[in-house]
Amino acid sequence: MSYHDTVSALAGDAEQMEQVYHGALKAGETDAFRQAIDDSHTNAPENLLYAAWFHRLKYTAAQAKGYVVAWAWVIPLAVTNALLFWWLSADRFVITIQGFRGAERYFVPLVFILATSISAVLVLIYLTAAGRKRWGLSAFIGIFLLSAGAYVLFTYPQTGTMPFQEQYLTLMAAHLPLLAWAGVGAFLVARHRDPANRFSFLIKSLEVFILPGLYVVALGLFTAITIGLFAALDVELPEVLQRLFIAGGLGLIPVLATAVVYNPTAPPAEQSFDQGLPRLVALLMRIILPFTLLVLLAYLAFIPFNFRAPFDKRDVLIIYNGMLFAVVVLLVGATPVSQAELSPRLARWLRLGIIAVAALALIVSLYALAAILHRTALDRLTPNRLTFIGWNVVNIGLLFLVLLFQVRPKEGRWLHAFHRAYSAGTIAYAVWTLVVILAIPWLFGIDQGKVEALPVPVQKLVFEQPAPILLKCTDSPHIYLLDQGKKRWIEDIETFNDRGYVWRDVQWISCDDLRSVPDGVPIPADAGPPPQP
Repeated sequence: MSYHDTVSALAGDAEQMEQVYHGALKAGETDAFRQAIDDSHTNAPENLLYAAWFHRLKYTAAQAKGYVVAWAWVIPLAVTNALLFWWLSADRFVITIQGFRGAERYFVPLVFILATSISAVLVLIYLTAAGRKRWGLSAFIGIFLLSAGAYVLFTYPQTGTMPFQEQYLTLMAAHLPLLAWAGVGAFLVARHRDPANRFSFLIKSLEVFILPGLYVVALGLFTAITIGLFAALDVELPEVLQRLFIAGGLGLIPVLATAVVYNPTAPPAEQSFDQGLPRLVALLMRIILPFTLLVLLAYLAFIPFNFRAPFDKRDVLIIYNGMLFAVVVLLVGATPVSQAELSPRLARWLRLGIIAVAALALIVSLYALAAILHRTALDRLTPNRLTFIGWNVVNIGLLFLVLLFQVRPKEGRWLHAFHRAYSAGTIAYAVWTLVVILAIPWLFGIDQGKVEALPVPVQKLVFEQPAPILLKCTDSPHIYLLDQGKKRWIEDIETFNDRGYVWRDVQWISCDDLRSVPDGVPIPADAGPPPQP
Protein backbone atom coordinates (compact mmCIF):
# COMPACT_ATOMS: atom_id res chain seq x y z
CA MET A 1 0.00 0.00 0.00
CA SER A 2 1.34 3.44 -0.91
CA TYR A 3 1.87 6.16 1.69
CA HIS A 4 -0.94 8.12 0.06
CA ASP A 5 -3.40 5.26 0.67
CA THR A 6 -2.03 4.60 4.16
CA VAL A 7 -2.33 8.22 5.24
CA SER A 8 -5.85 8.39 3.82
CA ALA A 9 -6.83 5.30 5.82
CA LEU A 10 -5.44 6.75 9.07
CA ALA A 11 -7.34 10.03 8.98
CA GLY A 12 -8.19 9.80 12.70
CA ASP A 13 -5.56 7.48 14.19
CA ALA A 14 -2.70 9.58 15.60
CA GLU A 15 -0.84 6.62 17.14
CA GLN A 16 -0.77 4.60 13.93
CA MET A 17 0.25 7.68 11.97
CA GLU A 18 3.25 8.10 14.28
CA GLN A 19 4.26 4.49 13.66
CA VAL A 20 3.99 4.95 9.89
CA TYR A 21 6.18 8.07 10.12
CA HIS A 22 8.92 6.27 12.07
CA GLY A 23 8.76 3.44 9.54
CA ALA A 24 9.27 5.99 6.76
CA LEU A 25 12.27 7.43 8.65
CA LYS A 26 13.90 4.03 8.95
CA ALA A 27 13.26 3.25 5.28
CA GLY A 28 14.52 6.63 4.10
CA GLU A 29 11.12 7.41 2.59
CA THR A 30 10.22 10.59 4.46
CA ASP A 31 9.77 12.44 1.15
CA ALA A 32 6.97 10.09 0.09
CA PHE A 33 5.34 10.37 3.53
CA ARG A 34 5.58 14.17 3.44
CA GLN A 35 4.02 14.27 -0.03
CA ALA A 36 1.15 12.07 1.15
CA ILE A 37 0.54 14.40 4.12
CA ASP A 38 0.67 17.46 1.84
CA ASP A 39 -1.89 15.93 -0.54
CA SER A 40 -4.20 14.81 2.26
CA HIS A 41 -4.04 18.20 4.01
CA THR A 42 -4.80 19.96 0.72
CA ASN A 43 -7.81 17.71 0.04
CA ALA A 44 -9.12 17.81 3.64
CA PRO A 45 -7.89 21.05 5.28
CA GLU A 46 -10.46 20.67 8.07
CA ASN A 47 -8.89 17.41 9.32
CA LEU A 48 -6.95 18.31 12.48
CA LEU A 49 -4.60 15.32 12.30
CA TYR A 50 -3.53 16.15 8.75
CA ALA A 51 -3.10 19.81 9.72
CA ALA A 52 -0.96 18.89 12.74
CA TRP A 53 1.28 16.62 10.69
CA PHE A 54 1.54 19.15 7.88
CA HIS A 55 2.81 21.89 10.21
CA ARG A 56 5.01 19.47 12.15
CA LEU A 57 6.80 18.36 8.99
CA LYS A 58 7.02 21.94 7.75
CA TYR A 59 8.64 22.97 11.06
CA THR A 60 11.07 20.04 10.85
CA ALA A 61 12.01 21.05 7.32
CA ALA A 62 12.38 24.67 8.40
CA GLN A 63 14.86 23.63 11.09
CA ALA A 64 16.90 21.86 8.43
CA LYS A 65 16.72 24.97 6.24
CA GLY A 66 18.04 27.23 8.97
CA TYR A 67 21.65 26.33 8.31
CA VAL A 68 24.71 28.57 8.37
CA VAL A 69 26.73 28.80 5.16
CA ALA A 70 30.05 27.00 5.57
CA TRP A 71 32.19 29.99 4.63
CA ALA A 72 35.34 28.16 5.65
CA TRP A 73 34.78 25.99 2.57
CA VAL A 74 33.04 28.52 0.32
CA ILE A 75 35.74 31.20 0.31
CA PRO A 76 38.79 29.04 -0.56
CA LEU A 77 36.82 27.06 -3.16
CA ALA A 78 35.43 30.22 -4.79
CA VAL A 79 38.89 31.84 -4.85
CA THR A 80 40.39 28.67 -6.34
CA ASN A 81 37.77 28.69 -9.08
CA ALA A 82 38.41 32.38 -9.75
CA LEU A 83 42.16 31.84 -10.08
CA LEU A 84 41.63 28.90 -12.44
CA PHE A 85 39.31 31.02 -14.63
CA TRP A 86 41.91 33.81 -14.67
CA TRP A 87 44.75 31.44 -15.54
CA LEU A 88 42.87 29.59 -18.31
CA SER A 89 41.73 32.84 -19.93
CA ALA A 90 45.32 33.75 -20.88
CA ASP A 91 46.24 34.05 -24.56
CA ARG A 92 48.42 30.95 -24.44
CA PHE A 93 45.37 28.82 -23.65
CA VAL A 94 43.39 29.37 -26.85
CA ILE A 95 41.65 26.63 -28.81
CA THR A 96 42.51 26.62 -32.51
CA ILE A 97 40.43 25.13 -35.30
CA GLN A 98 42.30 22.93 -37.73
CA GLY A 99 41.85 23.81 -41.41
CA PHE A 100 43.13 22.88 -44.86
CA ARG A 101 46.72 21.60 -44.98
CA GLY A 102 47.44 22.46 -41.35
CA ALA A 103 46.02 25.97 -41.38
CA GLU A 104 44.80 27.11 -37.96
CA ARG A 105 42.32 29.70 -36.80
CA TYR A 106 42.00 30.96 -33.24
CA PHE A 107 38.55 30.26 -31.88
CA VAL A 108 37.93 30.65 -28.12
CA PRO A 109 39.92 30.70 -24.87
CA LEU A 110 40.17 27.32 -23.18
CA VAL A 111 38.17 28.61 -20.22
CA PHE A 112 35.00 28.72 -22.36
CA ILE A 113 35.07 24.93 -22.66
CA LEU A 114 36.37 23.88 -19.24
CA ALA A 115 34.79 26.52 -17.00
CA THR A 116 31.62 24.67 -16.02
CA SER A 117 33.33 21.30 -15.54
CA ILE A 118 35.84 22.87 -13.15
CA SER A 119 33.11 24.85 -11.37
CA ALA A 120 30.99 21.73 -10.96
CA VAL A 121 33.90 19.88 -9.35
CA LEU A 122 34.44 22.66 -6.81
CA VAL A 123 30.68 22.87 -6.15
CA LEU A 124 30.66 19.12 -5.52
CA ILE A 125 33.54 19.51 -3.07
CA TYR A 126 31.54 22.16 -1.21
CA LEU A 127 28.32 20.10 -1.15
CA THR A 128 30.24 17.07 0.08
CA ALA A 129 32.33 18.82 2.73
CA ALA A 130 29.55 21.04 4.09
CA GLY A 131 26.77 18.48 3.79
CA ARG A 132 26.73 14.80 3.05
CA LYS A 133 30.14 13.18 3.23
CA ARG A 134 29.80 11.01 0.13
CA TRP A 135 33.33 11.59 -1.10
CA GLY A 136 33.40 8.50 -3.32
CA LEU A 137 30.36 9.52 -5.34
CA SER A 138 31.52 13.13 -5.47
CA ALA A 139 34.97 12.11 -6.76
CA PHE A 140 33.47 9.78 -9.38
CA ILE A 141 31.16 12.47 -10.79
CA GLY A 142 33.91 15.11 -10.67
CA ILE A 143 36.36 12.90 -12.58
CA PHE A 144 33.64 12.09 -15.11
CA LEU A 145 32.90 15.78 -15.74
CA LEU A 146 36.57 16.69 -16.13
CA SER A 147 37.01 13.71 -18.46
CA ALA A 148 34.12 14.96 -20.59
CA GLY A 149 35.85 18.33 -21.00
CA ALA A 150 39.14 16.64 -21.89
CA TYR A 151 37.30 14.39 -24.37
CA VAL A 152 35.95 17.43 -26.20
CA LEU A 153 39.42 19.00 -26.43
CA PHE A 154 41.00 15.83 -27.82
CA THR A 155 38.25 14.85 -30.28
CA TYR A 156 36.97 18.10 -31.81
CA PRO A 157 39.48 17.94 -34.75
CA GLN A 158 37.91 14.58 -35.62
CA THR A 159 34.73 16.46 -36.61
CA GLY A 160 36.47 17.27 -39.89
CA THR A 161 35.97 20.62 -41.57
CA MET A 162 36.50 24.00 -39.92
CA PRO A 163 32.75 24.79 -39.91
CA PHE A 164 31.92 21.46 -38.28
CA GLN A 165 34.68 21.88 -35.69
CA GLU A 166 33.32 25.35 -34.96
CA GLN A 167 29.76 24.00 -34.67
CA TYR A 168 30.88 21.24 -32.29
CA LEU A 169 32.88 23.56 -30.02
CA THR A 170 30.01 26.06 -29.97
CA LEU A 171 27.60 23.29 -29.05
CA MET A 172 29.96 22.14 -26.31
CA ALA A 173 29.94 25.62 -24.77
CA ALA A 174 26.24 24.92 -24.07
CA HIS A 175 26.27 21.15 -23.54
CA LEU A 176 29.15 20.83 -21.09
CA PRO A 177 27.30 23.20 -18.69
CA LEU A 178 24.22 20.97 -19.07
CA LEU A 179 26.33 17.91 -18.30
CA ALA A 180 27.84 19.66 -15.28
CA TRP A 181 24.32 20.56 -14.08
CA ALA A 182 23.22 16.95 -14.55
CA GLY A 183 26.27 15.71 -12.63
CA VAL A 184 25.58 17.93 -9.63
CA GLY A 185 21.93 16.89 -9.79
CA ALA A 186 22.86 13.21 -9.85
CA PHE A 187 24.90 13.75 -6.69
CA LEU A 188 22.08 15.57 -4.87
CA VAL A 189 19.34 13.08 -5.73
CA ALA A 190 21.48 9.94 -5.47
CA ARG A 191 19.59 8.82 -2.35
CA HIS A 192 16.38 10.69 -3.15
CA ARG A 193 15.45 9.63 -6.67
CA ASP A 194 11.70 10.20 -6.39
CA PRO A 195 9.96 12.76 -8.66
CA ALA A 196 9.45 15.24 -5.79
CA ASN A 197 13.20 15.51 -5.13
CA ARG A 198 14.10 15.68 -8.80
CA PHE A 199 11.57 18.45 -9.34
CA SER A 200 12.83 20.30 -6.26
CA PHE A 201 16.33 20.13 -7.73
CA LEU A 202 15.00 21.72 -10.94
CA ILE A 203 13.47 24.61 -8.99
CA LYS A 204 16.68 25.15 -7.03
CA SER A 205 18.58 25.09 -10.33
CA LEU A 206 16.48 28.00 -11.58
CA GLU A 207 17.46 29.97 -8.48
CA VAL A 208 21.15 29.13 -8.93
CA PHE A 209 20.93 30.30 -12.56
CA ILE A 210 19.06 33.53 -11.74
CA LEU A 211 21.16 34.65 -8.77
CA PRO A 212 24.44 34.76 -10.76
CA GLY A 213 22.75 37.24 -13.10
CA LEU A 214 22.55 39.67 -10.21
CA TYR A 215 26.17 38.96 -9.33
CA VAL A 216 27.25 39.56 -12.94
CA VAL A 217 25.52 42.95 -12.94
CA ALA A 218 27.34 43.88 -9.72
CA LEU A 219 30.64 42.59 -11.11
CA GLY A 220 30.14 44.55 -14.32
CA LEU A 221 29.49 47.76 -12.43
CA PHE A 222 32.53 47.24 -10.20
CA THR A 223 34.78 46.46 -13.18
CA ALA A 224 33.49 49.46 -15.17
CA ILE A 225 34.00 51.81 -12.20
CA THR A 226 37.50 50.49 -11.53
CA ILE A 227 38.67 50.74 -15.15
CA GLY A 228 36.97 54.13 -15.52
CA LEU A 229 38.67 55.59 -12.46
CA PHE A 230 42.11 54.52 -13.63
CA ALA A 231 41.36 55.72 -17.18
CA ALA A 232 40.52 59.17 -15.73
CA LEU A 233 44.10 59.24 -14.44
CA ASP A 234 45.45 58.12 -17.84
CA VAL A 235 46.41 54.79 -16.31
CA GLU A 236 45.58 51.71 -18.35
CA LEU A 237 45.27 48.58 -16.25
CA PRO A 238 47.48 45.71 -17.46
CA GLU A 239 45.72 42.98 -19.39
CA VAL A 240 46.49 40.49 -16.62
CA LEU A 241 44.60 42.63 -14.09
CA GLN A 242 41.65 43.13 -16.44
CA ARG A 243 41.37 39.37 -16.82
CA LEU A 244 41.57 39.01 -13.05
CA PHE A 245 38.59 41.35 -12.65
CA ILE A 246 36.51 39.79 -15.43
CA ALA A 247 37.41 36.09 -15.66
CA GLY A 248 38.39 35.82 -11.98
CA GLY A 249 35.25 37.65 -10.87
CA LEU A 250 33.07 35.29 -12.90
CA GLY A 251 34.89 32.35 -11.33
CA LEU A 252 33.78 33.42 -7.86
CA ILE A 253 30.09 33.18 -8.76
CA PRO A 254 29.29 29.42 -9.15
CA VAL A 255 30.39 28.36 -5.66
CA LEU A 256 29.00 31.51 -3.99
CA ALA A 257 25.61 31.20 -5.71
CA THR A 258 25.30 27.52 -4.79
CA ALA A 259 26.24 28.18 -1.16
CA VAL A 260 23.71 30.99 -0.82
CA VAL A 261 20.83 29.13 -2.48
CA TYR A 262 21.29 25.49 -1.46
CA ASN A 263 21.44 23.89 1.98
CA PRO A 264 23.84 20.91 1.59
CA THR A 265 22.61 19.27 4.80
CA ALA A 266 19.09 18.64 3.44
CA PRO A 267 17.79 16.80 0.35
CA PRO A 268 16.27 18.85 -2.50
CA ALA A 269 12.66 18.39 -1.35
CA GLU A 270 13.48 19.87 2.07
CA GLN A 271 15.01 23.08 0.76
CA SER A 272 13.39 26.46 1.36
CA PHE A 273 10.86 27.40 -1.33
CA ASP A 274 8.40 29.65 0.50
CA GLN A 275 10.31 32.92 0.89
CA GLY A 276 12.86 35.21 -0.73
CA LEU A 277 14.14 34.44 -4.22
CA PRO A 278 12.30 31.08 -4.61
CA ARG A 279 8.96 32.72 -3.95
CA LEU A 280 9.77 35.61 -6.31
CA VAL A 281 10.82 33.24 -9.13
CA ALA A 282 7.63 31.18 -8.78
CA LEU A 283 5.46 34.31 -8.68
CA LEU A 284 7.08 35.77 -11.82
CA MET A 285 6.71 32.50 -13.73
CA ARG A 286 3.03 32.25 -12.82
CA ILE A 287 2.40 35.86 -13.83
CA ILE A 288 4.08 35.24 -17.21
CA LEU A 289 2.15 32.00 -17.83
CA PRO A 290 -1.18 33.53 -19.02
CA PHE A 291 0.65 36.03 -21.23
CA THR A 292 2.61 33.15 -22.78
CA LEU A 293 -0.67 31.38 -23.44
CA LEU A 294 -2.02 34.43 -25.29
CA VAL A 295 1.19 34.80 -27.32
CA LEU A 296 1.11 31.13 -28.36
CA LEU A 297 -2.55 31.41 -29.37
CA ALA A 298 -1.85 34.52 -31.44
CA TYR A 299 1.20 32.91 -33.00
CA LEU A 300 -0.67 29.77 -34.00
CA ALA A 301 -3.31 31.97 -35.61
CA PHE A 302 -0.62 33.62 -37.78
CA ILE A 303 1.13 30.39 -38.83
CA PRO A 304 -1.17 29.68 -41.82
CA PHE A 305 -0.32 33.12 -43.27
CA ASN A 306 3.46 32.60 -42.97
CA PHE A 307 3.73 28.84 -42.94
CA ARG A 308 6.98 28.56 -44.91
CA ALA A 309 9.05 30.92 -42.73
CA PRO A 310 10.87 28.32 -40.55
CA PHE A 311 11.18 25.97 -43.54
CA ASP A 312 13.00 28.59 -45.61
CA LYS A 313 14.79 30.77 -43.05
CA ARG A 314 17.37 29.38 -40.64
CA ASP A 315 17.16 32.41 -38.32
CA VAL A 316 13.42 31.91 -37.82
CA LEU A 317 14.00 28.27 -36.93
CA ILE A 318 16.63 29.22 -34.35
CA ILE A 319 14.14 31.61 -32.73
CA TYR A 320 11.57 28.80 -32.62
CA ASN A 321 13.90 26.47 -30.76
CA GLY A 322 14.98 29.16 -28.30
CA MET A 323 11.35 29.98 -27.61
CA LEU A 324 10.48 26.33 -26.96
CA PHE A 325 13.27 25.95 -24.41
CA ALA A 326 12.03 29.11 -22.69
CA VAL A 327 8.49 27.67 -22.54
CA VAL A 328 9.74 24.46 -20.91
CA VAL A 329 11.63 26.50 -18.29
CA LEU A 330 8.48 28.57 -17.72
CA LEU A 331 6.35 25.46 -17.17
CA VAL A 332 8.81 24.09 -14.63
CA GLY A 333 9.13 27.41 -12.79
CA ALA A 334 5.36 27.93 -12.64
CA THR A 335 4.69 24.47 -11.18
CA PRO A 336 4.46 24.49 -7.37
CA VAL A 337 6.60 22.24 -5.21
CA SER A 338 3.63 21.50 -2.94
CA GLN A 339 -0.12 21.92 -3.32
CA ALA A 340 -0.14 23.58 0.09
CA GLU A 341 1.45 26.66 -1.52
CA LEU A 342 -1.81 27.56 -3.27
CA SER A 343 -5.48 27.80 -2.52
CA PRO A 344 -7.59 25.07 -4.18
CA ARG A 345 -9.10 27.60 -6.63
CA LEU A 346 -5.75 29.07 -7.67
CA ALA A 347 -4.25 25.58 -7.95
CA ARG A 348 -7.06 24.55 -10.30
CA TRP A 349 -6.52 27.53 -12.60
CA LEU A 350 -2.73 27.09 -12.50
CA ARG A 351 -3.08 23.45 -13.50
CA LEU A 352 -5.31 24.36 -16.44
CA GLY A 353 -2.90 27.10 -17.51
CA ILE A 354 0.09 24.73 -17.49
CA ILE A 355 -1.85 22.14 -19.48
CA ALA A 356 -2.95 24.73 -22.05
CA VAL A 357 0.55 26.16 -22.54
CA ALA A 358 2.03 22.65 -22.79
CA ALA A 359 -0.55 21.67 -25.43
CA LEU A 360 0.12 24.76 -27.58
CA ALA A 361 3.90 24.39 -27.15
CA LEU A 362 3.59 20.76 -28.29
CA ILE A 363 1.94 21.88 -31.53
CA VAL A 364 4.66 24.49 -32.16
CA SER A 365 7.36 21.90 -31.33
CA LEU A 366 5.99 19.50 -33.93
CA TYR A 367 5.91 22.36 -36.45
CA ALA A 368 9.53 23.26 -35.67
CA LEU A 369 10.63 19.62 -35.91
CA ALA A 370 8.96 19.31 -39.32
CA ALA A 371 10.82 22.43 -40.48
CA ILE A 372 14.26 21.23 -39.40
CA LEU A 373 13.66 17.76 -40.87
CA HIS A 374 12.62 19.39 -44.14
CA ARG A 375 15.78 21.52 -44.25
CA THR A 376 17.90 18.46 -43.42
CA ALA A 377 16.29 16.40 -46.19
CA LEU A 378 16.91 19.16 -48.75
CA ASP A 379 20.54 19.65 -47.75
CA ARG A 380 22.32 17.30 -45.34
CA LEU A 381 22.74 16.44 -41.69
CA THR A 382 25.09 18.72 -39.74
CA PRO A 383 26.14 18.75 -36.06
CA ASN A 384 23.76 21.64 -35.39
CA ARG A 385 20.81 19.97 -37.11
CA LEU A 386 21.38 16.62 -35.43
CA THR A 387 21.60 18.31 -32.04
CA PHE A 388 18.42 20.33 -32.45
CA ILE A 389 16.47 17.43 -33.92
CA GLY A 390 17.31 15.53 -30.74
CA TRP A 391 16.35 18.45 -28.49
CA ASN A 392 13.06 18.85 -30.34
CA VAL A 393 12.29 15.17 -29.85
CA VAL A 394 13.10 15.43 -26.13
CA ASN A 395 10.93 18.54 -25.72
CA ILE A 396 8.07 16.90 -27.59
CA GLY A 397 8.35 13.83 -25.39
CA LEU A 398 8.35 15.93 -22.22
CA LEU A 399 5.35 18.00 -23.29
CA PHE A 400 3.50 14.83 -24.29
CA LEU A 401 4.16 13.29 -20.86
CA VAL A 402 2.98 16.48 -19.14
CA LEU A 403 -0.35 16.14 -20.96
CA LEU A 404 -0.58 12.35 -20.73
CA PHE A 405 -0.05 12.23 -16.96
CA GLN A 406 -2.83 14.79 -16.48
CA VAL A 407 -5.42 12.47 -18.06
CA ARG A 408 -7.47 11.37 -15.04
CA PRO A 409 -4.73 11.42 -12.39
CA LYS A 410 -5.55 9.86 -9.05
CA GLU A 411 -7.48 12.11 -6.72
CA GLY A 412 -5.26 14.88 -5.40
CA ARG A 413 -2.26 13.60 -7.38
CA TRP A 414 -2.20 16.02 -10.31
CA LEU A 415 0.86 17.84 -8.95
CA HIS A 416 2.70 14.57 -8.47
CA ALA A 417 1.89 13.78 -12.12
CA PHE A 418 3.58 17.01 -13.22
CA HIS A 419 6.61 16.15 -11.11
CA ARG A 420 6.79 12.69 -12.72
CA ALA A 421 6.77 14.19 -16.21
CA TYR A 422 9.50 16.73 -15.40
CA SER A 423 11.55 14.01 -13.69
CA ALA A 424 11.44 11.83 -16.81
CA GLY A 425 12.30 14.86 -18.95
CA THR A 426 15.33 15.63 -16.77
CA ILE A 427 16.74 12.18 -17.43
CA ALA A 428 16.11 12.51 -21.18
CA TYR A 429 17.86 15.90 -21.26
CA ALA A 430 20.91 14.45 -19.50
CA VAL A 431 21.09 11.41 -21.79
CA TRP A 432 20.83 13.46 -25.00
CA THR A 433 23.44 15.90 -23.70
CA LEU A 434 25.87 13.02 -23.22
CA VAL A 435 25.06 11.58 -26.67
CA VAL A 436 25.77 14.93 -28.35
CA ILE A 437 29.11 15.31 -26.55
CA LEU A 438 30.32 11.79 -27.30
CA ALA A 439 28.91 11.02 -30.74
CA ILE A 440 29.23 14.13 -32.91
CA PRO A 441 33.03 14.01 -33.49
CA TRP A 442 32.72 10.52 -34.96
CA LEU A 443 29.63 11.13 -37.11
CA PHE A 444 30.88 14.00 -39.25
CA GLY A 445 34.39 13.10 -40.31
CA ILE A 446 35.68 13.60 -43.87
CA ASP A 447 36.17 10.90 -46.51
CA GLN A 448 39.75 11.95 -47.15
CA GLY A 449 39.97 9.97 -50.38
CA LYS A 450 37.05 11.81 -51.98
CA VAL A 451 38.38 15.19 -50.88
CA GLU A 452 41.92 14.60 -52.17
CA ALA A 453 40.52 13.72 -55.61
CA LEU A 454 39.09 17.25 -55.95
CA PRO A 455 40.97 20.30 -57.30
CA VAL A 456 42.94 22.14 -54.63
CA PRO A 457 40.67 25.25 -54.61
CA VAL A 458 37.65 23.00 -54.07
CA GLN A 459 39.44 21.08 -51.31
CA LYS A 460 40.07 24.38 -49.54
CA LEU A 461 36.37 25.25 -49.78
CA VAL A 462 35.41 21.86 -48.31
CA PHE A 463 37.59 22.43 -45.27
CA GLU A 464 36.84 26.09 -44.67
CA GLN A 465 33.30 26.90 -45.88
CA PRO A 466 30.04 25.91 -44.18
CA ALA A 467 27.44 23.88 -46.05
CA PRO A 468 25.92 24.24 -48.54
CA ILE A 469 28.89 24.73 -50.88
CA LEU A 470 27.55 26.10 -54.16
CA LEU A 471 29.95 26.31 -57.10
CA LYS A 472 29.93 28.53 -60.20
CA CYS A 473 32.45 29.75 -62.75
CA THR A 474 32.54 33.03 -64.64
CA ASP A 475 31.96 31.63 -68.15
CA SER A 476 28.88 29.55 -67.32
CA PRO A 477 25.37 30.39 -66.02
CA HIS A 478 25.03 27.05 -64.22
CA ILE A 479 25.26 26.57 -60.44
CA TYR A 480 26.20 23.29 -58.79
CA LEU A 481 25.92 21.91 -55.27
CA LEU A 482 29.04 20.12 -54.01
CA ASP A 483 27.80 16.94 -52.33
CA GLN A 484 29.89 13.92 -51.29
CA GLY A 485 32.74 14.91 -53.62
CA LYS A 486 30.46 15.43 -56.65
CA LYS A 487 28.86 18.45 -58.28
CA ARG A 488 25.07 18.36 -58.58
CA TRP A 489 23.60 20.66 -61.21
CA ILE A 490 20.73 22.84 -59.92
CA GLU A 491 18.22 22.99 -62.78
CA ASP A 492 16.96 26.57 -62.45
CA ILE A 493 16.58 29.60 -60.19
CA GLU A 494 13.20 28.41 -58.93
CA THR A 495 14.80 25.19 -57.66
CA PHE A 496 17.67 27.21 -56.18
CA ASN A 497 15.24 29.42 -54.22
CA ASP A 498 12.92 26.56 -53.21
CA ARG A 499 15.80 24.78 -51.49
CA GLY A 500 16.57 27.87 -49.44
CA TYR A 501 19.90 28.69 -51.11
CA VAL A 502 21.11 32.29 -51.23
CA TRP A 503 23.52 34.01 -53.60
CA ARG A 504 26.04 34.86 -50.89
CA ASP A 505 26.76 31.12 -50.51
CA VAL A 506 27.84 30.75 -54.16
CA GLN A 507 31.61 30.22 -54.47
CA TRP A 508 33.39 31.24 -57.69
CA ILE A 509 36.14 28.99 -59.05
CA SER A 510 37.72 28.49 -62.46
CA CYS A 511 35.70 26.61 -65.07
CA ASP A 512 38.55 24.09 -65.51
CA ASP A 513 38.47 23.24 -61.80
CA LEU A 514 34.67 23.01 -61.84
CA ARG A 515 34.68 20.68 -64.85
CA SER A 516 37.16 18.36 -63.10
CA VAL A 517 34.69 17.71 -60.27
CA PRO A 518 32.73 14.52 -61.10
CA ASP A 519 29.01 14.84 -61.81
CA GLY A 520 26.38 13.72 -59.32
CA VAL A 521 22.62 13.38 -59.47
CA PRO A 522 21.02 16.65 -60.68
CA ILE A 523 18.62 18.68 -58.54
CA PRO A 524 15.86 17.61 -58.99
CA ALA A 525 16.84 14.07 -59.93
CA ASP A 526 14.66 14.07 -63.07
CA ALA A 527 16.18 17.28 -64.46
CA GLY A 528 17.99 15.40 -67.24
CA PRO A 529 21.67 15.17 -68.15
CA PRO A 530 23.69 17.82 -66.28
CA PRO A 531 25.32 20.45 -68.52
CA GLN A 532 29.04 21.11 -68.17
CA PRO A 533 30.28 24.58 -67.15
